Amino acid sequence: MLFGSEVKSLRQGGANIAESYASVEGGELWLINSYIAPYLQAKTWGHEERRRRKLLVSRKELSRLWNAVGREGMTIVPMKMYFNDRGIVKLKLGIAKGKKLSDKRETSAKRDWDRQKARLMKQNSQG
Repeated sequence: MLFGSEVKSLRQGGANIAESYASVEGGELWLINSYIAPYLQAKTWGHEERRRRKLLVSRKELSRLWNAVGREGMTIVPMKMYFNDRGIVKLKLGIAKGKKLSDKRETSAKRDWDRQKARLMKQNSQG
């Protein structure tokens, strides 16, 4: 559920859902920590940039998401925000599993090795 100023800002491309997530609370689905830039022409009746936004879903879809989140380590993540052919804002949601600590260490070690490898390759090509 969006305000008019939020929709107009989205049409101008002023949104960021990179750090946001969705949560089922009280039988409703909420989008948390999403950013929609302020719409400059709506000075008096603007909107909060990072407010919680209610997502409209069917009961069947809500129960499916609720069951998926009930499993350990699962999170509802927004993947894409777009306008459909009727001009309505839609949000594509995915269910993701968080990384364990060992996976994070492995990713960090691989990133460090890739950097070191690139540095060595650069030195060899110059020397």
